[in-house]
Amino acid sequence: MIDPMFEEALRVLTFQSGFNSAVVVAGTAALGLAGGTVGTFLLLRRRALVSDALSHATLPGIAVAFLVGAALGLPERSLPLLLAGAVVSGVVGLLTVQALSRFTRLTEDSAIGAVLSVFFGLGVVLLSVIQNLELGGQAGLKTFILGQTAAMAQGEAIAIGLLAAGAALAVALLFKELRVLAFDPGFAAVQGWPVGALDLVLMGLATLVTVIGLQTVGLILVVALLIIPPAAARFWTDRLPALTVAAAVIGALSGWLGATLSALLPKLPAGAVIVLVAGGFFLLSFLFAPARGLLAAALRQGRLRLTFAERRALTDLLDGQPVEGSVALWLRLRGFTRGNSVLTPAGQTAARAAARDRRLWERFLADYPALLPAHANWGVDPIDSVLPGDMVRLLEERSASS
Repeated sequence: MIDPMFEEALRVLTFQSGFNSAVVVAGTAALGLAGGTVGTFLLLRRRALVSDALSHATLPGIAVAFLVGAALGLPERSLPLLLAGAVVSGVVGLLTVQALSRFTRLTEDSAIGAVLSVFFGLGVVLLSVIQNLELGGQAGLKTFILGQTAAMAQGEAIAIGLLAAGAALAVALLFKELRVLAFDPGFAAVQGWPVGALDLVLMGLATLVTVIGLQTVGLILVVALLIIPPAAARFWTDRLPALTVAAAVIGALSGWLGATLSALLPKLPAGAVIVLVAGGFFLLSFLFAPARGLLAAALRQGRLRLTFAERRALTDLLDGQPVEGSVALWLRLRGFTRGNSVLTPAGQTAARAAARDRRLWERFLADYPALLPAHANWGVDPIDSVLPGDMVRLLEERSASS
């Protein structure tokens, strides 16, 4: 018999748990996709803290927009008006950060901290003032702080999904320009690229994702959808196209699975659940990613140590020095020795190759210490697999003549 909770989870995941639920889950997944896509370039451009300041700076704009709507007689909370206020306030906060870091002696992180705290404090004060006014709908404003995915209306979810898809599409169209901006803005400026305009475009996309994420995860946690998916994807690949796709997939899965869990566990805050799912993807990537994961790094380090110990032991045996302990057992298991650490034919071949590599590496380090390739493990890697053939032949000639 299938567990009812599992059946309900399967229905939500496959968009079969009602139209409203399906729209909310799809819109949240689209938001995660946009966050991961835009966040990739924020991460590479080292703008993570700027996005945090941007999200917190939206709160006073939401409060002011609510007061303007109330003065104009608009019905309770007008989401387009509130989001417009958030955009204006966020842009003002972003420009303030840039002005403080450019025209004062404050560093960028100090300017970000100042703007983040002052704008957020102003927003909290304005919300407190609004709570004391006899106006309708003011209680719902606090949902923008931590988000309220379950209360999202169908039209709001569709609008969020469309805006998120538009942000992802903009990144796809400007991919070449954003790539140059992220990796070498100085070169881009020399080549005549509009670096300042591209920076504004990138921050504009970050503003768009931040604003459309307010209803879903709230202004405190929306930065997580911009940073965690690309940070998790960074463990899997070094190639920018693959990194961007992986970040988009992780962001979309975080929104999809997080919204599903929040539907199954309605007593838990949906925005926090979505961010925790993204954090789970980050933890899995940190531990198990084959490119940069902790486990893969530990295995590579262990393999390097073992290979180094093996090659050193082989050269010691070739020179007539004894080898004992676990290294001697390993050489025997590898078929390089037998009996009382006597080299087998295979061991003699391996030992001569290890001795040659050691001799040539020492000559190379003595003659060309500044030319050592960054990726080379000079005590482990065969020298023929790292250096060009003509360089190896030159080293052999110098080693033979010395």
